[in-house]
Amino acid sequence: MGEFVSVEVADQIATIRLDRPKMNALNGQVQREIAEASALVDADPQVQAVILYGGERVFAAGADIKEMAGMSYADMATHSRTLQDCFTAVARIGKPVIAAITGYALGGGCELALCADFRVAGESAKLGQPEILLGIIPGAGGTQRLPRLIGPSRAKDLIFSGRHVPAAEALAMGLVDRVVPDEQVYTAALEWAAMFVGGATVALRAAKQAVDQGLEVDLDTGLEIERLQFSGLFATDDAGIGMRAFAEKSKPKFTGR
Repeated sequence: MGEFVSVEVADQIATIRLDRPKMNALNGQVQREIAEASALVDADPQVQAVILYGGERVFAAGADIKEMAGMSYADMATHSRTLQDCFTAVARIGKPVIAAITGYALGGGCELALCADFRVAGESAKLGQPEILLGIIPGAGGTQRLPRLIGPSRAKDLIFSGRHVPAAEALAMGLVDRVVPDEQVYTAALEWAAMFVGGATVALRAAKQAVDQGLEVDLDTGLEIERLQFSGLFATDDAGIGMRAFAEKSKPKFTGR
């Protein structure tokens, strides 16, 4: 759909594919195309799961430093809003999203992976937030999503040091969910995504929103978010289909309504 970001749909699974040689540097155009791709797959009722993929060599090595180097404070004050909005568009896709990580996922690349619900990494993958080595800090969600995922102490270690984390360590700290041989990364993500095809898509969206929104508020407010999402699902066809199938000991055929 874009020059550097494409969307391919097969078997109700969409792959958002980054392809900007050589390292999928995330310049402004790529960011905008990622946001457009996210809106597309979110709105498509035929898409039931999404994979973020940068290809066999690299996920995304980070932002386009050459582009950023020429920006003033005034430039970045405007651009940083667009940057965050593009990544937030990924995080708000109302369907399961899996990042298939090969090679480097650094800086903006790591922040993009953090927007997914799950992360599968190749054995030789490396993740990190090296912005501090440039005299700046993560600006696309790294200081916020990373500590929410792995805890503040581990997040500070990565952000303060700028070090690259190998896949095995990333798995141990919870930065990725699975590690597989490099050549199996996309296949593993595809197999995981296939688990959600044919599922209760309205309930999946509600569950994702309840978890994500609940993390931002106190427990009582989170429980109210859950209660409203839970009760609202009883107005859907899928809830009736699912409960009737349970009573009849049959497999439900959800309609997404």
